[in-house]
Amino acid sequence: MSLMQEKIVRDEDLDTEAAIFNIQRYSTEDGPGIRTTVFMKGCPLRCPWCQNPEGLNKEPSLVWYSIRCIAALECVKACKEGALNLTSDGMLIDRKKCTKCGKCVEACPSGALELVGKTYAIDELLDEILKDRVFYDKSGGGVTFGGGEPVMQTGFLEKILPELKCKGIHVAIDTCGALPWKYFKRIIKYVDLFLYDLKLLDEEGFKKLGGSLGLVLDNAKRISRHEIPMWVRTPIIPGYTDNEENIKHISEFIYKNIPTAERYDLLAFNNMCKSKYERLNMEWKLKDSHLVETEKMEGLKMVAEDVGLDNVRWSGLTKVEAD
Repeated sequence: MSLMQEKIVRDEDLDTEAAIFNIQRYSTEDGPGIRTTVFMKGCPLRCPWCQNPEGLNKEPSLVWYSIRCIAALECVKACKEGALNLTSDGMLIDRKKCTKCGKCVEACPSGALELVGKTYAIDELLDEILKDRVFYDKSGGGVTFGGGEPVMQTGFLEKILPELKCKGIHVAIDTCGALPWKYFKRIIKYVDLFLYDLKLLDEEGFKKLGGSLGLVLDNAKRISRHEIPMWVRTPIIPGYTDNEENIKHISEFIYKNIPTAERYDLLAFNNMCKSKYERLNMEWKLKDSHLVETEKMEGLKMVAEDVGLDNVRWSGLTKVEAD
C-alpha cells in the first residue's frame, strides 16, 4: 500500500464521519436476504474494469450530465478557479484546478453538475440503515458496506458496526482484501459475512492493479481462520480474468485455504458504467469490450466445480451465443 493510501486509511479515534457515494436499498445480490448497501469512497486498487469509478477517491467527485445541460453557463461564471469550460465536445473540467467547493453545482439551473459523495455522521447513517429494518427482519437480510473499499475507512466502521450488532443487524463487508491485516483485525469481530474479491491469481498482473496478491491471499486465510462465512467473488473480465487457468487457480485456492467459503460467485462483465467514466472525464479501457458469452460462463463454472467446489454460481448479463 502506498503512503497516500496509508494516509487515507484513518487510524485516529476521531473518525466519526464517513465519505459515502451511494446508499442502495433493497439489494439482493450483496449478501443474504434484502439488504441496504452502503457504498464508501476510497479504494487502494485501480482495476481497469471498475464499475464504480466515482468511489475510487475519498474526496467528492464532480460529475457533469450532458443530457441535463442547457448551456446557461452559470456554473462557469460561478467557478472562481476557472476549472470549467463548456465546449462543443461537452464540459471540460480541469480537475487540478477544481476545489470541489460546490458553487458550480449550486449555480447550475438544470442540475447538470453534481458532487458525488456525502459525509455521514454515525447517527445519521444509522438512521438511514434502520429505516429498512422490517425488510431485514423478514428476509434475513441486513446491511452491506461496499465501495470503493470500506476498510479504507476502518475508524468509522469500528464505531458504527458495534451499534449495528447491538441492534441485531446482520453485517457484511464487501472487500478487495488489499489492505494490511491490522485494519481487518479492528473490525472482524463485528462482521457476520465477508464478500471477498479474488480477481486474479497472477502476481505480476495483480501488481498492475496497484496491490499485493500475497496480502490479499493471506487476509483471506486469516478471515477464514476466524471462522467467518465468506462469499468469494471473481469478476469475469474479457482479457483479464476470463481464462480457465485463472478460475482454476482461484478455485484451488478456495478449496485448500478457505473452508468457510459458502459460495463462489462468477460475476459477468457489463459495460453499464460507461457513462460514469464519461461524466468524470475518465478514459475507460473496456468501453468497446463485449459481454461474455453464456456458454463461457457455464464453462468457467464447470472449471470451478471440477476442482471440488460445490456451490458455484454465475450472474450478470451475457451474450446467448457468439457473434
